[in-house]
Amino acid sequence: MTEEELKELRKDYSASNIQVLEGLEAVRKRPAMYIGDLSSKGLHHLVNEVVDNSIDEAMVGHCDRIDVVVLEDGSISITDNGRGIPVDKHEKMDKSALEVVMTVLHSGGKFDKGSYKVSGGLHGVGVSCVNGLSRHLKADVFRKGHHYVQEFAYGKPLYPVRQVGDTDQTGTRITFTPDESIFQVTTFSFDVLSGRLRELAYINKGIQISITDQREKDEDGEPTREVFHSQEGLADFIKYLDGNRDTIIQVPIHIEAEKNNIPVEVAMQYNNSFAENIHSYVNNINTHEGGTHLAGFRRALTRTLKSYADKSGMLARLKFEVNGDDFREGLTAIISVKVPDPQFEGQTKTKLGNSEVMGTVDQLVSIALASYLEEHPREAKTIVNKVILAATARHAARKARELVQRKSVLSSTGLPGKLADCSVKNPEKAEIFLVEGDSAGGTAKAGRDRNFQAILPLRGKILNVEKAMQHKIFENEEIKNIFTALGVNIGTEEDSKALNTVRLRYHKIIVMTDADVDGSHIATLVLTFFFRYMRELIERGYIYIATPPLYLLKRGKSAKYAWSEEERQQVVKDLAGPDGNIKNISLQRYKGLGEMNDEQLWDTTMNPETRILRQVTIDNGREADRIFSMLMGDEVPPRKEFIEKNAKYANIDA
Repeated sequence: MTEEELKELRKDYSASNIQVLEGLEAVRKRPAMYIGDLSSKGLHHLVNEVVDNSIDEAMVGHCDRIDVVVLEDGSISITDNGRGIPVDKHEKMDKSALEVVMTVLHSGGKFDKGSYKVSGGLHGVGVSCVNGLSRHLKADVFRKGHHYVQEFAYGKPLYPVRQVGDTDQTGTRITFTPDESIFQVTTFSFDVLSGRLRELAYINKGIQISITDQREKDEDGEPTREVFHSQEGLADFIKYLDGNRDTIIQVPIHIEAEKNNIPVEVAMQYNNSFAENIHSYVNNINTHEGGTHLAGFRRALTRTLKSYADKSGMLARLKFEVNGDDFREGLTAIISVKVPDPQFEGQTKTKLGNSEVMGTVDQLVSIALASYLEEHPREAKTIVNKVILAATARHAARKARELVQRKSVLSSTGLPGKLADCSVKNPEKAEIFLVEGDSAGGTAKAGRDRNFQAILPLRGKILNVEKAMQHKIFENEEIKNIFTALGVNIGTEEDSKALNTVRLRYHKIIVMTDADVDGSHIATLVLTFFFRYMRELIERGYIYIATPPLYLLKRGKSAKYAWSEEERQQVVKDLAGPDGNIKNISLQRYKGLGEMNDEQLWDTTMNPETRILRQVTIDNGREADRIFSMLMGDEVPPRKEFIEKNAKYANIDA
């Protein structure tokens, strides 16, 4: 911009250039600032905001039932039996309290500590934000013997609050239809909603939470429905999470205590897996970035278990020190704290920063865990033996890692011989395909763009890391090749699971397997490996799954690919033309990448202009952990049940 243009810009910049957004206009103009994004995640966040209000009522003892209904038209309704939103006139705003709550940001009872001791909302934009992003919203309030109604369109009231009848019911029902002009997706997922509601029922024991989906009907014509209710709270949650694992103590360790006005609940259980699965919550918010409450728990666990193990003499024969990782291997734990004034930090504001919480959790867990170990000597011995096994395996894994690193340094390039690398050195522009089989790998090498695409063929099925000890993983040839090709390494003396990505060579890591059952199994094995040992790469958005076509359809000189059965049917119609003649249409079903030549593989699966890549994300780490454990673990019955339930949705080859 020239100096003259800058002067003109300064001259024209006046009060008339200042835009003032009133009411909920700010929410509608910049919705992502309030709900994170406009995809499915943001859509479901709207439901969470409304449900959180009902949970807040439950946390202060005024509500014990919440019902969520996905209506046939795709809208959604949330009803609780709490006190009901006040409808009397708000003196300052000169309108009903209900209308204030529904139309004014940062309004509501959460800011009045006399109304709610703690709450799950962070910013107070809750239901008003939902209203602003809805095409239509209806609020039904059942309060003090009367039924009140008010409706809104795009955040604006259609009429003042009306009393429409008498009732002995109490509570609030919010029914809303998301604005399709704002959201990329407006279809609610039963699985996503039920996952969050199940979680809330465990964290807030005694509350009954139901979800009904009127869009789906069973054989009797009844809508799909699930009801969640827990009397044991986090102890029941642990049993659910570890349902697919072989536990080594019969009953979860369950701790409930309060100190410094901070209630703390912890449940934990050890199993025969090699994974650490710790989930933490603050005021019902999943703090997946951790924070001071998690740090306090880890400190208490390590110190208390080590003290007991030292006193018992069980560590005397070890020739090396145990560390924090060893005490957490095979541990599933949940920490839930209720903090009156939580301070959040981190990239997504889900990391607790209150320093006082660390000491509170540390002290309460230390006292309770020490008592448990003294009162349950058999279980205590089993846990310490698990710790010793973990320490021994970690020591062996460190030697295996060092051997891999030495071999890399001694080789001429430090890279696997099977890797066909790309020319570009900037990892932001480089991508690597992990390809099933040497044959398909050869085709991919011939078809790729050598400038930015690298190819690493994988021979057969890689090791199932869900069942393997860490040193076995580093001894596996295919996994060693992945580590070396990517330029990352795992483990330090202090943290055996730390991932070092300083020399990561690609920011797109693409799993490319055959479109059949074996290919799906291999992809699942690779994803299990990334989830357990390189989860950070998934969280940073670097992991993708390639999508080769399922069909090639031809009629004369016309040829089209199809990636699904529905798409195949549409292509048949297109090729058949107005006369509907399908006699001359040939169909080829691709089961393997090797059935395509290099040009076809490039055109359909590798060309950035035409390919379909599915980015791997973690929306719910707790549920992802449970699913991987179920699919790849030792327990057969849960896996069989899952397959029987979901087989109708999958493409299964005979």
